[in-house]
Amino acid sequence: MSEFLYHYNPVDPATWFYLSSLLMIGLFFKFGRVWSVRNLDLVLLILLAPGLLFIHYGSEMVLKDDSSVQSSVRGEADAANVTVDSESTTDEANDQSATAKRAQRYGYYWQFGIGLIWLIRMLADPLMVRRPLLEPNLTGGGLTFIGCSLFVFLMANVINKSPEPEATMAVSNSAEEAGAPKTPQAGPGYRHFVNLPIGARKMLSITAHLAVVASMVLIGYRHFDNIVMGVGAATLYLMLPYTSVMTNRVQHVLPAALIVSALLCYRRPLAAGTLLGLAGGLAYYPLFLLPLWLSFYWSRGLYRFLTSYGLTLVVLTTALLISSTDHFGDFCWMYGFRWPAMEGLGGIWSPDLGGWSPFYRLPVIAAFAVLAIGLAIWPAQKNFGSLLSCTSAVMIGTQFWHGFGGGTFIAWYIPMLLLTTFRPNLEDRVALSVIPKSPFEKKREPAIAA
Repeated sequence: MSEFLYHYNPVDPATWFYLSSLLMIGLFFKFGRVWSVRNLDLVLLILLAPGLLFIHYGSEMVLKDDSSVQSSVRGEADAANVTVDSESTTDEANDQSATAKRAQRYGYYWQFGIGLIWLIRMLADPLMVRRPLLEPNLTGGGLTFIGCSLFVFLMANVINKSPEPEATMAVSNSAEEAGAPKTPQAGPGYRHFVNLPIGARKMLSITAHLAVVASMVLIGYRHFDNIVMGVGAATLYLMLPYTSVMTNRVQHVLPAALIVSALLCYRRPLAAGTLLGLAGGLAYYPLFLLPLWLSFYWSRGLYRFLTSYGLTLVVLTTALLISSTDHFGDFCWMYGFRWPAMEGLGGIWSPDLGGWSPFYRLPVIAAFAVLAIGLAIWPAQKNFGSLLSCTSAVMIGTQFWHGFGGGTFIAWYIPMLLLTTFRPNLEDRVALSVIPKSPFEKKREPAIAA
């Protein structure tokens, strides 16, 4: 951006957290109704940032330590005539490493705590019948201007940023040394999606962010009957410190773009099934949304949704197998057909950070499976409002057992969470009333009384 704006410097994440928090309060806090649920949601949104900043700065400290160690090793030969107290240098490096790991560990603890609160909030949302209209404190035109400006700056940062940290695309050192194929350690998913070149990842990230913002605005216009609410949700998405820190992470934003686009097309089961199948095929974790969405389309549109969902997965699988050298391994990696990993994990499950034992993932995974299946049963009558909140709840639940950075993939649920916060009463938006009949479905004529 310095090439276009004179003396422009990117805003530090911590500084952006303070500024964006004040801006969010000024634009969306309802000062006339201090104890409203909207204000509680706004506070919880702001509280998503501190843990993320701890993780971000801890990771940066680790990368700096690694680079300093490598430079010191390279300079040993040239510094033979210089006396260096290697013992004190080692102690200082150990202290910095311990501080960085402690910061990351506390950050993951924070993210898990706030994530649990948000999970409870999303599960309780279908019970909230009264949904008063609480529009932002700024007009739609002002929000649109702020949103467009933020989008331009954020996407410029994507172009200028260096590639994603190696932690998101780490490979097994032992496998690399042995000459085996590199195995990305970011969780199950589509192999080619993980290994995209840098330029393609940047372009895909920009496109995905644009799709998220456009879908949120269109959902407000088409499904909330209030475009200001959609623009407000999209602008708030662009204001979040998470969006600023993780803007260039395509593994974060692309699944979110596909899920929120599927919600935009929920009245068209064929389109929704295609988009949701694409999200699950690329990133694996959205596959657990299937029971919830099947229950929504159960009364109408079930076969159309299942057909497009299944065909999308078949196409992705066929393309993977055609271009793959390890057919069975890539297939199992795509669908997560393996026992939950207990070694080489990251995030809160990493032994290097002093986190939790990986064996605790097993009961967490079991609890998540109960949640994903249970949301297909409750609430009994699914409407678009419950589909929004429950979709967000399932994607929040994936954070608790994600083996590589769980708690930091906020983009997977934040668009749906924001739309749930801004949504009106949508009890009448059930499948029978909003989804048109398929030409192949039998038309059931009402019985004529004799």
